[in-house]
Amino acid sequence: MQKTTRNLNLLNGIFITSLITSNVLSSKLVAIGSLTVPAAVVAYPITFLMTDVIGELWGREEANRTVRLGLICQVLSLILIGLALILPVAPFADNQAAFSAILGSSIRVIAASMVAYLLSQTWDVWIFHRIRDAYIARHGSTAGGRWLWNNLSTMTSQMIDTAVFITLAFAGTGANLPNMILSQYLVKLVYAAADTLPFYLLTNQTKSKEAT
Repeated sequence: MQKTTRNLNLLNGIFITSLITSNVLSSKLVAIGSLTVPAAVVAYPITFLMTDVIGELWGREEANRTVRLGLICQVLSLILIGLALILPVAPFADNQAAFSAILGSSIRVIAASMVAYLLSQTWDVWIFHRIRDAYIARHGSTAGGRWLWNNLSTMTSQMIDTAVFITLAFAGTGANLPNMILSQYLVKLVYAAADTLPFYLLTNQTKSKEAT
């Protein structure tokens, strides 16, 4: 991927879409075999791939800017959903109960997501560049090391995100929190390993002179 403003905007767009979509999907719990996970697991891991790609190509400050943009968008989403919930219902509408049940629960989910998001994404950007900088200082280049900071940053930040989000979003609901945390983290570990190839593909063009 070329380091252009258009591509940066594209990555930020994918990041925000995945982030906001995951907030809505988190209200639904799904069973994957014996694992119980929020449906957001299909969308949220994409955000870590996006910040890793942005950080690799555009640097730490740009990745942090994306994280801040995501927070602003989540706050705006929370406000807009809250306003929609308090608007008067049309007399002939018969779907308000379902609407409130889904989006009303999303307010708690979004609030939990925002806390988990700030902690995990801030950690992700920090540890990504900490490992990357240490590797470059030791080896003189990024050659052969991109998989290391990509995987370690994503795997550790996903653990933080999962534990904080599940606890804040589902405590007191009767859900088995340890099972949900472990289940979601196992699924996210698969995602983290699977995003290595996309990470290389998206960052390889500008790094084509280096061994991978």
